[in-house]
Amino acid sequence: MLAPQDTTLPQPPSRVGLIGLGEVGTIFARALAQLGVAWVGGWDVKLTPGHPEADAMRARAVAAGATVCADVAALCAQAQLIISAVTAANTLAAAELLAAQLRPGTWVLDLNSASPGTKQQAAAAIEATGGRYVEAGVMTSVPPYGVRVPMLLGGPHAAALAPVLQGWGMQVQVASDRYGVASATKMCRSVIIKGLEALVIESFTAARHYGVEDAMIATLHETFPGIDWAAQAAYFYSRVAQHGQRRAEEMREVARTVVEAGFEPVMADATARKDDGMAALRRAGALDHVAADAPWQVWADALLAARASKTTS
Repeated sequence: MLAPQDTTLPQPPSRVGLIGLGEVGTIFARALAQLGVAWVGGWDVKLTPGHPEADAMRARAVAAGATVCADVAALCAQAQLIISAVTAANTLAAAELLAAQLRPGTWVLDLNSASPGTKQQAAAAIEATGGRYVEAGVMTSVPPYGVRVPMLLGGPHAAALAPVLQGWGMQVQVASDRYGVASATKMCRSVIIKGLEALVIESFTAARHYGVEDAMIATLHETFPGIDWAAQAAYFYSRVAQHGQRRAEEMREVARTVVEAGFEPVMADATARKDDGMAALRRAGALDHVAADAPWQVWADALLAARASKTTS
């Protein structure tokens, strides 16, 4: 059943759910609870009994002010608006999970980094059961902006939802009444932003190996004097080290976006491989001793040490 075309919202939803309680989902849950939304609920696949991260995730969600739901059905039974904040690879799976339990008329705001084609499939799944789907392209890292992170909205229901989100302090603009435009904008941007992260990590680490980092960075300052390269590099290393797997999944969706445009995703594929490598190092514990706010040189030295250890093992 298709959702009715009258998509006016007489008042903001008082019951908001989140599917996905990672970094982004928890940030949104806390903000909504602090805004006084009557009920904020959440569910995540990692809350499945026996999952090694279940207890820690549950504690974070409760501390953020969210009610932890037993399953997707319980979430859908309560929420008027559901925000999807899962990993890129799970965008469509999350939409299909919601569609199986959704009450007609429920709004779904999809924050996930996915290709236009994936977002269109997710929209079709939600709207087939009477839901109202709105895609969002989140245009930069959620920290430190929180819910005020700039977002583009898309789809036939976007214009109706935008004032509600703006009333909650969210910085949203309607990109199009068609699905895929907001996500295409986001994903094409990621070719540059996530690619720059990968380039800096590869360049700076190699420069550190050769002992030419000061001379190399000096030339970067000459060409791009407006960038604090040391600070920017430290931020890139930290974010990729912390979220390498999530970034790799996003870049595979970016690659899908490029393929959907008819091109070979050479740069997106390479960036995904670099992010995969950082994620693997983190899982192996090679980065555990590095503080999140460490200078870039400390991160580079950790990568060089991990390489040396692998070479001699």
